[in-house]
Amino acid sequence: MRKILLILSFLICANAFSQILSSNVEKKTLALGEINHLTIKIDNLNEQQVTSAAKNELLPFHFEETKDSIGQTANTYERKIEFAVFEEGKFTIPELEFKVGDRILKTIPYEIDVINTAQKADQINDIMNNKQVKLEPKDYWELYKFYILAALAGIALVIAIIMFVKWGRKSKSSPVVATNQTLKELDSLKKKKYIEGGNFRSFYVELIDISRTFITKQYRLPADVLLTDDLIDVMKKNNTISQDNEKIIEDVFLRGDLVKFAKTFPDQETMERDFANIRDFVKRSSKDLEFENLRKDV
Repeated sequence: MRKILLILSFLICANAFSQILSSNVEKKTLALGEINHLTIKIDNLNEQQVTSAAKNELLPFHFEETKDSIGQTANTYERKIEFAVFEEGKFTIPELEFKVGDRILKTIPYEIDVINTAQKADQINDIMNNKQVKLEPKDYWELYKFYILAALAGIALVIAIIMFVKWGRKSKSSPVVATNQTLKELDSLKKKKYIEGGNFRSFYVELIDISRTFITKQYRLPADVLLTDDLIDVMKKNNTISQDNEKIIEDVFLRGDLVKFAKTFPDQETMERDFANIRDFVKRSSKDLEFENLRKDV
């Protein structure tokens, strides 16, 4: 009798300290896409950790897991899985393994029957008959406004490109642009201090080169290739440059030729005056062109 009591006590103690795994599936028959729940619970953990498949990876293929929550305390482990199946047929949830310490616990397998509740013979009727709707102009605008705006933007872009090609290039060669550019070149020449240093030859060479380039651009005369005498003759025959400006160009260019060939040696005052006269001529050139345009219009 004592032996029997001892054996029973041992079995009771062993069961009291061993882990107990239980599992439950909410439904064994499902409609396509219907949500089902699987619950796994382990008791008597005695602070041991439970190891199993990662979240959303416990169930096999065909079972689409939508939720997978795990809760564990010192003595209890519980895992709740929400899933659905989107194919007809019979599918099996196999034995699922959970490791507790050195022990492997397994759930029982479950067979799930998935059916399509919509029958082929079922007739699907519209709730309401189709209705003709008359669209107003504002409705068409709402439907096609993005296409209209895109088309208008494309047209505006083409117009902008044409305007740039047609007038943008002209503006770069306009009288104002040429005047401003030449004035900057004259200021750069001034900063070289040829006048103060008495370097009259370099001064006149650069001053006349700047002037020839300006006359070529501004008045469309071949000043960059003509000799001084020929250029003076062309200016007088062309009658585009005013007489006052012609006189300045003639005086400065002729003096510059004499300086280049060392036939004259101008003083600082003369160089200053020639520089100022050329600068004034450049600034006044727009009036020559305005007068020329008026004469052509007449």
